[in-house]
Amino acid sequence: MIALSSPLLVGIYRDNELIKSYVKNEQTSDALPLVFDDIIQNYQINSIYFANGPGSFMAIKVTYIFLKTLSITLGIEMFASDGFLFNDNCPIRALKRVYFVKKDGKILTKTTKEEYKQTFSLPNFLEKESFSKNCDPLYILPAV
Repeated sequence: MIALSSPLLVGIYRDNELIKSYVKNEQTSDALPLVFDDIIQNYQINSIYFANGPGSFMAIKVTYIFLKTLSITLGIEMFASDGFLFNDNCPIRALKRVYFVKKDGKILTKTTKEEYKQTFSLPNFLEKESFSKNCDPLYILPAV
């Protein structure tokens, strides 16, 4: 699942292959319950893989709380990776002309006059070794 910016992207994987995807342009807090209601009614969830940041603070918070609640109540394992896995390691918007960049495994901020397109995509094949059990949100910037 990728909820770092709009649209919200959620994929269903079977044997690591993408079999269904959801694309929602609504607010994460509105879209998540609807998407997962459909998923829970139609699929058995064995584990959750998601992007835990960096990106929209509110989307990261809502996503983490929602998924953590599902994990606890349904006994489902959670795994996370940073958002750079889902956008070919392109800069991710932080604020106006400030972007998150990943260099040598570290996430930093970079101010630039260039504007980068925010394009995230679900992989067709889920490489589980790219994810960690450390699912804490990646806020990077201090709260404003």
